[in-house]
Amino acid sequence: LVNAIANSVVPKLTVIVGGSYGAGNYALCGKAFDPRFLLAWPSCRYAVMGGEQAASTLLEITIGALRRAGHEPDAQELAELKRKVEASYQEQTDVRYAAARLWVDRIVFPENTRHDLLRALAVATRHDEGKPFRLGVFQV
Repeated sequence: LVNAIANSVVPKLTVIVGGSYGAGNYALCGKAFDPRFLLAWPSCRYAVMGGEQAASTLLEITIGALRRAGHEPDAQELAELKRKVEASYQEQTDVRYAAARLWVDRIVFPENTRHDLLRALAVATRHDEGKPFRLGVFQV
């Protein structure tokens, strides 16, 4: 699937309706595949990995840094660190955070999705990049 999307020569339009995390982001034509338009609903989440995994990974990195500095955090400090990391990550997975950094082209309301997709298709079909379709070898 990733091979087919990466080598596709049709205009790619992506709409994120729920969450777009990690490998799923790649498999479903995320920003790395350079879609012509990447639209997102206001309620969606957009990040490298899911909130729980990211929070535990970032927490482990922070704890490791504290231990290397000679400080062993107690249970209360660990709980506070985890709360801060989770709060920060929740803020950063908000689609408005992504849109402010141009990771998402437009935030669209669900009821306007069809209209915005039609407009995006009208724009995307005006330019042909002229690339040949080369699929490569599928590994099965």
